[in-house]
Amino acid sequence: MKRILTLLTCITGALQGFSQTQSAPPQAYNFSVQEAVNYAYEHQDSVKNAQLDVKSAEYKVKETTGIGLPQINGTANFQDYLKSPTQLFPDFITPAVYGVLNKEGVKDQNGNVIQVPSTVGYIPTSFYQKYNSNIGATLTQILFDGSYLVGLKASKTYKELSQRNLVRTRIETNVNVTKAYYQVLVSNEQVRLLDANINQLKQQVDQTTAQNKQGFVEKIDVDRITVQYNNLVTTRENTLRLLVLNYQLLKFQMGMPIDTEVKLTDKLTDVMLDANNAAAVALDTAFYQRRIEYSLGETAVKLNQLDLKRKKSQYLPTLSANANTSAMFQSNNFNQLFNTSYPSTYIGLNLTVPIFNGFQRRNQVKQSEIAVQKSINDLNNLKNGLGLQASQARIKYINGIKSLNNQKQSQALAEEVLRVSKIKYQQGVGSSIEVTQAQTALEDADNKYIQGLYDALVSKVDLDKAYGRIQ
Repeated sequence: MKRILTLLTCITGALQGFSQTQSAPPQAYNFSVQEAVNYAYEHQDSVKNAQLDVKSAEYKVKETTGIGLPQINGTANFQDYLKSPTQLFPDFITPAVYGVLNKEGVKDQNGNVIQVPSTVGYIPTSFYQKYNSNIGATLTQILFDGSYLVGLKASKTYKELSQRNLVRTRIETNVNVTKAYYQVLVSNEQVRLLDANINQLKQQVDQTTAQNKQGFVEKIDVDRITVQYNNLVTTRENTLRLLVLNYQLLKFQMGMPIDTEVKLTDKLTDVMLDANNAAAVALDTAFYQRRIEYSLGETAVKLNQLDLKRKKSQYLPTLSANANTSAMFQSNNFNQLFNTSYPSTYIGLNLTVPIFNGFQRRNQVKQSEIAVQKSINDLNNLKNGLGLQASQARIKYINGIKSLNNQKQSQALAEEVLRVSKIKYQQGVGSSIEVTQAQTALEDADNKYIQGLYDALVSKVDLDKAYGRIQ
């Protein structure tokens, strides 16, 4: 009985531990911008797929290299000739026999000397045994093939292309995560401003209601400010719902399950927004060389040039070595098929010299030359496009900083106007309409400040990307 109680106690404890494990809250993460980006580098599916492409390219290089290694193949076959193939051979035996008889003077039954027939027939003959088997191995080795040498270089360039595609994917992931992170920070700032305005309006609603009960203000003044208060509370509720969505978007960009709890450690004050920064990067004229898009364009040109070399290499001869060893077995009795073998072995060289193929190679070379020129033109156009993109990003960033500073000033002025309007209203020299209008103006200034803040942050990310500073 005591053992049973002990066993039940252990089972109960295990179940309680399991229940606590099941009900344990999910792990919460604290992320700065860089930590969020680093997390995305490891968990975002697009980055992981790009890394797999690099692995695949490495195997592609090894596959191409293997073409130049010795190729060994084994063969084995077995035939049971139900009807053996027959060949017709001229009848050389009959004339020889008749010649001997004629020379010896042998006579036929009529007493005439046997004569050699004037026509010779054919004898059906089969050289095949009923059962046949052959076992062997063949080795081939490329000694010289221009196409293979160029293909080997192309495979390494293909690996380089996949690595640069990985860099581009990481940059895009960095940009997407950073923008989503800033969106959450801006939304939190918007909620903070709404909370401040709501608290301020709540005090004003309470004061106005009290003054109305005392007969100092009219009921319409209470209604007017109550409507404004209710609208602001609704705006806050909508903003909180959007904030949840912004958090989910951030986790999606990071490759994190959207039900995971995340807290942001960076503040808006940590982000450096300085127009002088944009002026400094404008002096960098070689920025396009840091852009991954330009590197990808250079790789495309290199691949087309290698394809041109491959087409030209087809004018060269190819040389390969080959060797074979085999053993043949034949018998009309299956049980004795493998009693005797007939081995054979050879080594040799195979030289192929292209002579004329209807000008196909020449036209292929011309097409490849055009492809190379087009890729060079595309690279030049890309360079100009990157320059235009950088100029646009720089101007947009400067304009965003200027607009943000202007919105900050407008916000401060709106707060001052509201403060003065309240004082005038409390002293009886102003109206409630002026206070309501000032409150509306402050809310509008806050909204414009929030939008200007987000635009400035996004333009900073776009500026860093345009000048190749995100690696």
